[in-house]
Amino acid sequence: MKAIVYKKYGTADVLNLREVDKPITGDHLVLVRIHAASLNYGNLLMIKGKPLVARLSYGLLKPKHVIPGGDIAGEVEAVGKDVTQFRAGDKVFGDLANFGWGGFAEYVSVSEHALSIKPGNLSYEEAAAIPTAAVTALQALRDKGNIQAGQKVLIYGASGGVGSFAVQIAKSFGAEVTGVCSTRNTDMLRKLGADHVMDYTKESFHSNKQKYDLILAVNGYQPLFRYLHALSRKGTFVHVGGSGVQMIQAMMLGPIISRIATKKVKSHVQQQSQSDLIFLKDLAEAGEIDLFIDKHFTLAEVPEAFHHYEQGHAQGKIVIKI
Repeated sequence: MKAIVYKKYGTADVLNLREVDKPITGDHLVLVRIHAASLNYGNLLMIKGKPLVARLSYGLLKPKHVIPGGDIAGEVEAVGKDVTQFRAGDKVFGDLANFGWGGFAEYVSVSEHALSIKPGNLSYEEAAAIPTAAVTALQALRDKGNIQAGQKVLIYGASGGVGSFAVQIAKSFGAEVTGVCSTRNTDMLRKLGADHVMDYTKESFHSNKQKYDLILAVNGYQPLFRYLHALSRKGTFVHVGGSGVQMIQAMMLGPIISRIATKKVKSHVQQQSQSDLIFLKDLAEAGEIDLFIDKHFTLAEVPEAFHHYEQGHAQGKIVIKI
């Protein structure tokens, strides 16, 4: 089969399209013919091996998983004798990050717990765009933010992968959502259902009188005190992405602020969850999730896709058609 492989850390130029052995199906594994995959920030860390702490997961001196790619959608070709949730012919989507990666390939053999039945109303490309980004948004809003109906929620960095899902998921919980983005993305956010859209090139969320019950920071950088200023008295700030400075401030100062103030500061790292995939499948089939795909690439064009992703201006998700 064809797959994207890499044997050393570096830029996207270390990625190469190669012919490799097709994986076999073990007793507990599902063999999936992959139709589409998508890019996420974790893929970038995996390829670069930076920051160095990332190598604790990906391999200290060289990559331990030679085929990158986490989010996939495809069709089950075969199942092991101990697999109970799927059968040949099932259309599935999933997150391979905790199960050996391998998504940038024509086939993968993976635990059934990495997968869910694909939303019936979505294409393979659309379904492949969901797992990591949407699960991150869901867990940050629900588990860390304790989102409630009627709350005022601000999404900073609302036009990217996680942010675009966060807007829609927050709306599904009954929140009043403000999305912050650049000028070119304002129409996109309105189409996604944001109640209010703020162009950060023209106005600042922290300089008006509006207070928010929950703020989710996905991209860019703002000093932590600006987020705190915009929170209601018992509001919660959740950091899921953005600059390294923003991350350090949230992680170092967050626990202290949360202990001494009524406002809470939290950081979130996505956890692979089959139950959350199923939740998102149901949400998509209920018409609560619309997919914005920035650009499609072929398997051979994965290095080009990463270069495009690193520019940081994608609207929605970047998808690989396999």
